[in-house]
Amino acid sequence: MIEDRLLISRCKHGNRAAFCRIYEKYESDLRTLAANLLDDKTEAEDVVHDVFTSFLLAVKNFELKSNLKGFLLTCVANKARDYARKRQRQKVIPINEAQMTMSEADGPLQLIERSDRIRKLTRAMTQLRYEQREAIVLHLHGAMRFKAIAKLQNVSIKTAHSRYRLGLERLKSILDGKV
Repeated sequence: MIEDRLLISRCKHGNRAAFCRIYEKYESDLRTLAANLLDDKTEAEDVVHDVFTSFLLAVKNFELKSNLKGFLLTCVANKARDYARKRQRQKVIPINEAQMTMSEADGPLQLIERSDRIRKLTRAMTQLRYEQREAIVLHLHGAMRFKAIAKLQNVSIKTAHSRYRLGLERLKSILDGKV
């Protein structure tokens, strides 16, 4: 957190290296969050770039009140919600692409099995209501607490927790209990 405050201070004075450090530090987590919320790698990258562009334009007046990662995750979730609404209005069907990570120890059979599991999970996630998917992704991947999720979704903490729980139950039923 101290590093983030220092980087923001340097950004306010026009230090490009400080902004690059913030980008390098959080870009991967933000892109993964956006991709999980939108099920579209290209839109996820657009969301992250939009958030960083807005952040750069507003950095002169920016005051860090909590932690920078949490702030950026919230911005990405809000922007992803905007993209999802826009997509829904345009009735565009998203292309589901799961990103796989490959280690040198994985053989072809393990890669096929992993790819199949990722595809099934991605399909199951797209069948959830957006609010439930958002609660699951923000809690599990974004490591956000239900209080923060509730504030982001503008609902009570119990509602955020219920969305999470109902989403997991729905996933479990879609995947025949193989979660």
